[in-house]
Amino acid sequence: MCGIAGWIDFQQDLRGARDAAQAMTDTMACRGPDDQGLWTGAHAAIGHRRLAIIDLSGGRQPMIASRDETQKPAVLTYSGEVYNYRELRSELTARGHRFRTESDTEVVVHAYLEWGADLAEHLNGMFAFAIWDERTEELLLVRDRMGIKPLYYYPTPHGVLFGSEPKAILANPLARRAIDGDGLCELLAFVKTPEHGIFEGMYEVRPGQIVQVDRDGLRKRRYWKLESYEHPDDVDSTVKNVRGLLEDIVSRQLISDVPLCTLLSGGLDSSVVTALAAKDLRQQHLGTVRSFAVDFVGYAENFHPDQLRSTPDTPYVHALAEHVASDHSDIVLNSGDMMDPAVRSEVLRARDVPIGIGDMDSSLYLLFKAIRRHSTVALSGESADEVFGGYRWFHDPEVVAADAFPWIGPAAMGNEHLGADLLLRDDVAERIGFAGYRDRRYREAIEEVPRLAGETGLERRMREISYLHLTRFVQVLLDRKDRMSMRVGLEVRVPFCDHRLVEYVFNAPWAFKTYDGREKSLLRGAATDLLPDSVLQRVKSPYPATQDPTYDEVLRQRVEHLLRDPNAPAAQVLDWDKARAMVERPVAGPSLNRAALERLLQLDEWLREYRVELAF
Repeated sequence: MCGIAGWIDFQQDLRGARDAAQAMTDTMACRGPDDQGLWTGAHAAIGHRRLAIIDLSGGRQPMIASRDETQKPAVLTYSGEVYNYRELRSELTARGHRFRTESDTEVVVHAYLEWGADLAEHLNGMFAFAIWDERTEELLLVRDRMGIKPLYYYPTPHGVLFGSEPKAILANPLARRAIDGDGLCELLAFVKTPEHGIFEGMYEVRPGQIVQVDRDGLRKRRYWKLESYEHPDDVDSTVKNVRGLLEDIVSRQLISDVPLCTLLSGGLDSSVVTALAAKDLRQQHLGTVRSFAVDFVGYAENFHPDQLRSTPDTPYVHALAEHVASDHSDIVLNSGDMMDPAVRSEVLRARDVPIGIGDMDSSLYLLFKAIRRHSTVALSGESADEVFGGYRWFHDPEVVAADAFPWIGPAAMGNEHLGADLLLRDDVAERIGFAGYRDRRYREAIEEVPRLAGETGLERRMREISYLHLTRFVQVLLDRKDRMSMRVGLEVRVPFCDHRLVEYVFNAPWAFKTYDGREKSLLRGAATDLLPDSVLQRVKSPYPATQDPTYDEVLRQRVEHLLRDPNAPAAQVLDWDKARAMVERPVAGPSLNRAALERLLQLDEWLREYRVELAF
């Protein structure tokens, strides 16, 4: 896994800037607690923090390689896992490459020496890496196809800064800690625009994108994007192919030289991953799979159905764990832990921007922290809803017909993840153009959708909605998963983001994805023999939110305290009268009220701690 950072400057000799480069690298310590490295050359400083997963004694970085000793080297700093590295190693060996380690890192740098910038097309995995080529004085920034691993960059007058997270870039004095109007809109609109880095002047490498930097400037190109094509298979063959792909994907992602587990919620997605992992480990005589689930004190006993969740997770978690004979543990949290100011501060530092979702971020962080005591790698069911069409709004005619992002609005999700925009000061909203921001970003996204000739009506619209989720909404969840897990040095893998599965299911007709009259029909059909019927037939239930009323009361008290501070930074952009009115409303469970108040506190803490300049 790991964290990467670096600085390219074509006018300055960076061999004298080790302290600044080291400071950038040190911000990534949470992502790589096992080792660190820093390489400097005349115009490049490349840093790395390592979380050792494969070849624990080898694979140190930055890794330097060349085809022969007469050539200047390529320098790699790499985060992620390449699941087909063994096949690539064999191919590269046949082409004359020689390897010193058993790591996938060395395979990546030799793949660059063989194929140059085209190496990304050969890789299957989750990755974000930078390669500095001393021969050509060119930097290559590469991100995986689905954007599982993050990578940011910040152009400077004479080069570029880059890092796994914004904090690495902000540690360099060349980076300005500012947010402009578009950045504030992006924070509040819940749209996740590709390449938008929130901070002014900062960008995120787009999923499936390569950024090249040399003395002539910066160039970008896509090596992968979703394409539309005619689906060649009938329903039965599609179900069979989905099963075959999942078996191969999960098997590949079980490769690890450190303890591994699965994240289990009792829903269809995580249960499929856990069941396939258990089956594969048994067949390889590698023992039982270990699984973990999150729970809250008194949650199952006192659960009451709400707008989004009709059942608690625990009974289904235990049913699946017993069915596959996993070594299972429940991680039970209480509201005091989730409201702990130190925990909330850790969540904000992990995110770098106030885009969190309150108790669901805090609980995920605490879950990952507890798991890290036992395992270093976890497999997750994340992204299956985006791939197979699992969210309820996929199946709501009103939402489908709306000319807007499907996940925004009361009809879609009760506004659970929104809210802070309702507190925006009217004058600020007008100044930054917030009213039209979501629509503008929606129009851009719709223009990107790859069309299929002759496709009309519902099939055409559902292709659009699937595309929006696979290029925008999934990024919100992948970012959250990555930041919360890597804050505690846990690698989380996401089998449902394998690009082969994504491409195949994206092009299956919507009628196939709902062939049994339910959500995620193809996945359910592929898992019929793997799961107990109670889990197989369970209705979609999102990640749990605490229902403890004391959580909401403490939240209200903290907001009331903030509203008494006349110098609170958030008052520069949020309307205190609107906030007071919202505090006075009754709070009942995971509501719009809770989401808005959570974001208010986050925004204020962010402006204070990060010393952000408002550039609008």
